[in-house]
Amino acid sequence: MTTLTTPTTRPPRSAHALADSVTMLRRNLKHMVRYPSMTIMVIGMPVLFLLLFVYVFGETLGAGLGAAGAGRDAYVDYLTPGILLMGIGASAQGTAIFVAMDMTEGIVARFKTMPIARSAILAGHVLGSTLQTVVGLVVVVGVALLVGFRPTTGALDWLLAACVLTLIAFAITSLAVAMGMATRTVEAASNLPLPLVLLPFLGSGFVPTESMPSGLAFFAEYQPFTPFIDTVRGLLLGTPVGGSAAQALAWCAGITLVGHLWARRLFNRERPH
Repeated sequence: MTTLTTPTTRPPRSAHALADSVTMLRRNLKHMVRYPSMTIMVIGMPVLFLLLFVYVFGETLGAGLGAAGAGRDAYVDYLTPGILLMGIGASAQGTAIFVAMDMTEGIVARFKTMPIARSAILAGHVLGSTLQTVVGLVVVVGVALLVGFRPTTGALDWLLAACVLTLIAFAITSLAVAMGMATRTVEAASNLPLPLVLLPFLGSGFVPTESMPSGLAFFAEYQPFTPFIDTVRGLLLGTPVGGSAAQALAWCAGITLVGHLWARRLFNRERPH
């Protein structure tokens, strides 16, 4: 007697990858909870610099803004967008360290032998770190409001600024994942993203680019963090955005693409022992 068997219905590949991505996201979030020092660093560094620049240099740097009545209060408003971008850069360091830990401890090699969508492994890191960064930014904004940050725009501009910051965090995180995979040790992974922390200093984050020497001002105008900062500042304070928004979105797309392609290439490469 012939037994008829009903073929097992397999979920679509896209659904399988999505479910695996959610699983890897949950795994990375639990990892972050287990190692809270990284989250503290993501929040602590920008908060420390915010307090330092406001209460130590704020009166002098605020007077240099040139606006009538400029001082510490005006400088808090000018400074906060740059501090938020510094927070995103600081989170890239933590992301690279987490990725390097996974790569050096062999867990990624084990994941490759399991029936898991390979894209889900990278997606879990990117989404988890982006979420961690957004939470850190919310805390930094809260501290900035306590020390005198006073946005002048409405709810819609706040929402747009939040969307822009999330896009920037996603782009920088994508690049940081690739940086973590490119290194051979956790120590090297902690150093490679450092330029991302320093670039807000070399842009419009702390002083106007017009006040810089010509060579440095040229670099500041054409590096990605200046349009990032100017766009967020314009949305929150009502200052002219101009072409900064289009430049910021273009930089986000380019950085995300480079980070994704670089990480995928490194992920598919056999890692030497």
